[in-house]
Amino acid sequence: MTVYDELVARGLVAQVTDEDELKELINAGKAKFYIGFDATADSLHVGHFMTLCLMKRLQMAGNKPIALVGGGTTMIGDPSGRTDMRQMMTPEQINHNCECFKKQMSKFIDFGEDKALLVNNADWLLDLNYVDLLREVGAQFSVNRMLTAECYKNRMERGLSFLEFNYMIMQAYDFYHLYEKYGCQMQLGGNDQWSNMLAGTDLIRRKLGENAYAMTITLLLNSEGNKMGKTANGAVWLDPNKTSPFEFYQYWRNVADADVFKCMRMLTFLSLEEIEEIEEIEKWEGNRINEAKEVLAFELTKLVHSEEEAIKAQESSRALFSGAAHADMPTTEIEEADLTDGAIDLISLLVKAELAPTRSEARRNIEQGGVTVDGEKVSDVKATFTKDALAGDGMVIKRGKKKFKKVVLK
Repeated sequence: MTVYDELVARGLVAQVTDEDELKELINAGKAKFYIGFDATADSLHVGHFMTLCLMKRLQMAGNKPIALVGGGTTMIGDPSGRTDMRQMMTPEQINHNCECFKKQMSKFIDFGEDKALLVNNADWLLDLNYVDLLREVGAQFSVNRMLTAECYKNRMERGLSFLEFNYMIMQAYDFYHLYEKYGCQMQLGGNDQWSNMLAGTDLIRRKLGENAYAMTITLLLNSEGNKMGKTANGAVWLDPNKTSPFEFYQYWRNVADADVFKCMRMLTFLSLEEIEEIEEIEKWEGNRINEAKEVLAFELTKLVHSEEEAIKAQESSRALFSGAAHADMPTTEIEEADLTDGAIDLISLLVKAELAPTRSEARRNIEQGGVTVDGEKVSDVKATFTKDALAGDGMVIKRGKKKFKKVVLK
């Protein structure tokens, strides 16, 4: 199986231009390609994770990645997939975020001599003369054609700022600049970037008379058609200070049954043969789907946080399912002042551990049989726990299947 064929078999390829030529470059290890990452936060998240994995796959096959952090384009804000304008950020915030991105990318991409490049489009976009840009680049764009792009069409009713309208031109200019300076022939990105990427290939053809290529990656959606990588608490981050290795592991351990093998193919570096073997076992013994989820969670946590962290997260997760406490679980500490006559009621514990937003909601959860303490269901709303029960390793409280906290006495 060729490199490109494997990408297709893993379900990664969405749309391509000039497929035969693009395929030949990738399979021969001769592609110089770039992916852009706008610095909208101080950490990459699961949405970026798949593109980083793709860069790693292609680099392992001999191709040369260019990781572009968008210090310039973040000043504008990509309207793709947005219902409103992004909050404008200060140059200081953007620069800080770019530095955070660079550290995280180095875990996936080998930036050794002549193996990959890391660039920041602020280095060329912020020095552009506006009138020169209008004459040299703006003249190559048809407003009528731009307005047919999905990223703009979806915003026309709610309002599209002129600032955002320029984003496509800036992204196209990035591709043009990288082609001229580094010989970058290919841009990769999420499927929602298709219009912007075509604008870049078109600009290179019009200005230089050369062919450049674009390939979009299938968006990581769950079986219900929603983007993966979101929780009730927000995005699943790659920074361990924002999403701990245990929480990261738990996210993948709890994916829907229908999404397990799709995620294995798209995100892990297990061979397709290995994945098929695991999937075949699941067909015959469906009750073992949780074992497949553990494999998925372990492989991805190892990739992002290290094998050591993956082992600790797995041990913590298994302890959670057995009702035992573990050092790496999310923890809430309570103080003696929270106790009344040496004990505290379960309703108060649920609220303090942020497992229920209000006391009435906590009461309802208990009455409906959705709360367990150290693996035992508790349906008595008057249940209390003594100081001794909370000492030492504390106890694990679960609400439903996925919300849990270790609670200890400080």
